[in-house]
Amino acid sequence: MTDRVYPSTKPATNGAAATNPSFPATKAQLYGASRPAYRPQPNRKRSRSCCCACFLWTTVVIFTLIVLVAIAGAIIYVLYRPHRPTFDVSGFKISSLNLTSNSHLTTNINLNITTRNPNKKLVYTYNPITISVTTEKDDIAVGSGFFPSFVHGTKNTTFLRAAITSSGVQLDDASAGKLKSDLKSKNGVALKLELETKVKVKMGGLKTPKARIRVTCRGIKATVPSGKQATKASVSDAKCKVDLRIKIWKWNF
Repeated sequence: MTDRVYPSTKPATNGAAATNPSFPATKAQLYGASRPAYRPQPNRKRSRSCCCACFLWTTVVIFTLIVLVAIAGAIIYVLYRPHRPTFDVSGFKISSLNLTSNSHLTTNINLNITTRNPNKKLVYTYNPITISVTTEKDDIAVGSGFFPSFVHGTKNTTFLRAAITSSGVQLDDASAGKLKSDLKSKNGVALKLELETKVKVKMGGLKTPKARIRVTCRGIKATVPSGKQATKASVSDAKCKVDLRIKIWKWNF
C-alpha cells in the first residue's frame, strides 16, 4: 500500500504562521473584495410626506393672506365708499375752425369742463391733463390743449377752462376731404373730446400710487363760425365716460 502525503499543519520554518484557508473557497471569499459596501437607502415615503406637509402649510398661509387682504379691502370699501369723479362739458365756444384750400387747418376753441368729486373722504390729485379734440366719425385731429394740475377736494365741484388750438396743421388729402364734407353738414360736425392724465387718491392717511385716468366725451355738435362771430357748439347731448382703475386692496373703481 502506497503512503499518502498530506500537507503539513506545522508552522513554517521562517517563523510565520501558515494560513489554512477553507477548501473549497466560499462565495464570500471569492466576491468579497469586489462587492460594494452596503448603503442604506433613504426613506422615500418620509421625504414625500415632508413635501406634502410643506405644500399644505404653504397653501394654508397663502389662503390666509388672501382672506386677510379681502377683509381689509372690504373694511376700506365700507368706510370710504369710493366713487369715480364725474366730468361734463359745460361750454364749447368756437372762434375759428378753418380749412384752407391747401388743406391747412386752423382752430381756436374755448373749452369749459365741470368736474365733481362725489366722495366724502377721498381727495384726488391730478397731474396736468392733456386734451385732444377729434371728429367723432373719422377721428381727424382738430386741436389740442391742456388743463393744469389741481387737487380735487371732497364733495367739491371744480370748473376747468382751456384753449384748444391748432395753427396751420397740414392734413392729408383723404382727411381734408372728409373734414370739408363734415364742416358743410347742416347739422354740424360731431366732435369727440378726450382728456388723459394720472391721478393719485388720498384716503385719510392712505395714498394710492398714481393711476391713469381717461375721460372720453361724445355727442358734441359744432358748426363753423361765419365771419368773426364765434359760435357755441351744442353740448346738451354730450356724455362723458370716465375710465379710472385704482386698486384699493382688491377693489377697483
